[in-house]
Amino acid sequence: MPRFKLSDLTSLEKSPTSPITLRNKLGEMLVNSTRAVATVEVVNPETGEYRVVLQGNLDQEENRFEDR
Repeated sequence: MPRFKLSDLTSLEKSPTSPITLRNKLGEMLVNSTRAVATVEVVNPETGEYRVVLQGNLDQEENRFEDR
């Protein structure tokens, strides 16, 4: 899996994107994070609209998760 970097964060806002593409990008970001928290800010049961905020720290150390 490619390493997700701070410079890749802007790619999350590219529109339009498919849910699968977004899931893959978020997955890469989370796997390369040392800490992550999700907060549900809004849920509208009438429309199905939601807002989830992710907050965390990307691992800045090179090769941290690679076999040595």
